[in-house]
Amino acid sequence: MTTRHTHRYSALALSMACALMLPLAGHAQSDTREQQLEQRVAQLEQQLNELKAMIQAQKAAPAAPAAPAQNVAAAPAAATPVFSSAPGVSVALHGFVSASAFSQNKSFTYGNGQNALFPIPGSKGSLSGVDVRNTRFWLDFKGAKFAGNWSGGGRIEMDFFGGFNGTGAYSQQQPTPRLRQAYMDLTNLESGTTVRIGQQWDLMFPIDNSPTSLAHIAFPLGFGSGYGGWRFPGVVVMQDLNHGSTGAQWRLDVGVFEGTWSGPGNNVNYLTAGSAGFRPQVEARLHVQDKNWLAYFAAHYSKVDLRGVDGTAPTPIRSDVKSVGYEVGGQWKPGPWTFKGLAYAGNGLGEIFGAMSQFGDIKERGGFVQAGYSFTPNWSLYAFYAYSKPDSGDVITWMGNGSTGLLRNRQTALSLQYTAGSYDLSAEWMHDKLDSTSNGVDRKTTTGNQFSLNALYRF
Repeated sequence: MTTRHTHRYSALALSMACALMLPLAGHAQSDTREQQLEQRVAQLEQQLNELKAMIQAQKAAPAAPAAPAQNVAAAPAAATPVFSSAPGVSVALHGFVSASAFSQNKSFTYGNGQNALFPIPGSKGSLSGVDVRNTRFWLDFKGAKFAGNWSGGGRIEMDFFGGFNGTGAYSQQQPTPRLRQAYMDLTNLESGTTVRIGQQWDLMFPIDNSPTSLAHIAFPLGFGSGYGGWRFPGVVVMQDLNHGSTGAQWRLDVGVFEGTWSGPGNNVNYLTAGSAGFRPQVEARLHVQDKNWLAYFAAHYSKVDLRGVDGTAPTPIRSDVKSVGYEVGGQWKPGPWTFKGLAYAGNGLGEIFGAMSQFGDIKERGGFVQAGYSFTPNWSLYAFYAYSKPDSGDVITWMGNGSTGLLRNRQTALSLQYTAGSYDLSAEWMHDKLDSTSNGVDRKTTTGNQFSLNALYRF
């Protein structure tokens, strides 16, 4: 088989060499001939990329059946299928299939199952089900030429949290796709600069430091009640600060994102307080990373006009809100241990899932910590805790005007996880304790529990 492939590669290489020589001989004949040459060179570049991929695949393939592996988790993953959408542009399909069988003793905010975050105050009744909406896929594009030392790429990413196909008896088994990210990258490898344009995570979301969980992926543990962030259309410039050096790598990210708020006006037609005038969200993040640790500091600012786009909405408390946030976080992996965490503080952070999604001039603070230990390359245990404390006076002041009376939240979770190759299995327990008020005077504590068995296949 090896000899046959060798002859095939030799023949292909010889044909490519001949094909390159023939157009060159008639290059000076006409402009049409030059265009044909350029097209032919582009085709040959694509064939060369395919040839390289075939050679790499052959090298990766075992020469003979291997003995059963003692440590399946350490086995190398199969090469990701790559195809081309244009000459020189590679497209890679990635994703995972996720399934969770769960049981709860309360109904949760944002939904039950895989998007449960904290209990609905005063809710009653146990429930169970199977949820597959975490299932996600994305396409990564690389290799497009822009100008000079700049090259391009991008990503389109979707999952299935877009709702259900109707409200009938069979709708729950027909989840709707949801666009998560859609952006293009312009990258200069010489200067270490990347410009990202399109819908993407804002800089307050801990994209490199989110809690580990197989049940809560799209809606992570502690999200909205220990940290925030969301995906917005915008522009981010990422600049390596010590590009090309060894040791810890420093990077500065600066972003401008679409303004947003919960009304007044149409929330799905750019008519909210965050869209009144030209009032984008402005953020920055300083990130440093080495072999087994990373750390970052992020800041957020925006100003919203509560009178709305037309300037006529009633404003019973004040006419504008300044949204300001600060966050510091990090991750450390000493040996079999993994530690993650962050702390934040801010004001008016409802637009990025802060204050348990309460909108108003509300101060808050919070954070999360997670510790994980790998007993073997296959088995791991994770413990998690998140805390969120909006200012009670601010919450009560803004009740009925963006606040829903949520005063404090504490969330804990334990997860036992088994990993083998591209598969992950886990048993997870999540407990949440929420303090709330319905009128500014009373106080109510609601606790909720969710137990889940989870499976995930990565491709």
